[in-house]
Amino acid sequence: MDLLYYIRLARRNWLLIVFSLLLAVATASVVTAGTPPKYVATITMLVSGHDREGSLSTAYQAGMLSQQRVQSYAELLTSRRMISQIAAGEDVQRLQENITAESIPYTVLIRATVTDTDPARAARLANALGVEFPKLIDQIERPTPAGRATVRVTMVDKADVPVAPVSPRPLVNLGLAMVIALSVAVGSLILRDRLDTTIKSDEALQQASKASILGTIGYERDARRLPLIVRSRGRSSRAEAFRSLRTNLQFIGVDRHPKSLVITSCLPGEGKSSTAANLAITLAQAGWRVILVDGDLRRPRIPRYLGIEGTTGLTDVLIERARLQDVIQTWGDAELAVLPSGQIPPNPSELLGSRGMRNVLAQLTESYDMVIVDAPPLLPITDAATLAAVCDGTLLIARYGKTRREHVARAVEMLSSINARVVGTVLNFAPARNSQYYGYGYGYGYESDAEAKGRAKAKGSDAEAKAPANA
Repeated sequence: MDLLYYIRLARRNWLLIVFSLLLAVATASVVTAGTPPKYVATITMLVSGHDREGSLSTAYQAGMLSQQRVQSYAELLTSRRMISQIAAGEDVQRLQENITAESIPYTVLIRATVTDTDPARAARLANALGVEFPKLIDQIERPTPAGRATVRVTMVDKADVPVAPVSPRPLVNLGLAMVIALSVAVGSLILRDRLDTTIKSDEALQQASKASILGTIGYERDARRLPLIVRSRGRSSRAEAFRSLRTNLQFIGVDRHPKSLVITSCLPGEGKSSTAANLAITLAQAGWRVILVDGDLRRPRIPRYLGIEGTTGLTDVLIERARLQDVIQTWGDAELAVLPSGQIPPNPSELLGSRGMRNVLAQLTESYDMVIVDAPPLLPITDAATLAAVCDGTLLIARYGKTRREHVARAVEMLSSINARVVGTVLNFAPARNSQYYGYGYGYGYESDAEAKGRAKAKGSDAEAKAPANA
């Protein structure tokens, strides 16, 4: 994982990150508003040993005695005996939790801190500690009741009434909440992305399939309602993607160019039928003699996409109820030949693997430059594998964000086991980075607007009205 990976991941999920930050701001605001303010009052006390002789040695001994006592006195400051003396009648345990004492390193000083919601009460309790604690030490450190204490404690700095609370701190709470929210959001995104095995890039599809990427078809909102590229006279980024797929397909196996191509996917709903129809239309527009065969004898989609009659077709030919020439239909201005599936049979796999299907494919490959077969998905049923075994090549369709890598690997393994040739893969429904059209003819053409309008008018309104009707 590099920096570019994190940047792309954050850009794809920026809404989630922004929502997490807004939620953190709201949470920090609620917590800050609901937290009562706390004030801190601090006093400093000096621990000194009693030097009765005034000599240097006795002064050194007194200093050592003071340093030995400091740590013990810091603990004694928060004892129940001390707290009960300065706050009679109050909750001793609560006061113990709000009073802290520490010895300043390498000194004989003790710092006592009192935290309270009332600033005046915090200062009062702190100063009471400074008055009562020296008395307690004076009692404890006397060798005899009538003797003089060997160690004494003196309050050096009195506590003033604090002005500003030490908590809550809005900026600190806000910053901490935003850091936590950002860390959780980014961490969850990375974890989800690493656990997600769906295909989301050309590189991932190529690694899973071990095959070339022949095309990437972008996502368009109207593709489900208008799946064919003939709308808007084919001037769309999706239509250009299919033209690119057609060009790449022409360079596959110069010495062994496939004449019959099975188009399938791993699972349903990945766009294989629309890809087969649009690829056939694109090849026909380029002057190829193309026939589109609806080989999905379970859930045929080609007749609905093209707006043709599909009750008579391939199944009638396979059971010798009709002749092949009688059931082939012609669609569109490019005169695309279409062979519908016909009636749904009870035994699709047997029909597709029969000798009659081989004869049909042999006749079609002799009469046309390209035979495109729309096959069912590979993994649920064996129909596509049966067709792939008798055709020259197979084009595998994967859907962005839905098809999993293990599904692609399993589909390729299944095709390899029957010696089927995978000519390449196509990534379908990929999110478009730029919705603007580009290229020659999409705003950068050689003809002026007036010339384009004149050419469209000369072409006639019949050709424009036919495309939406067929779609």
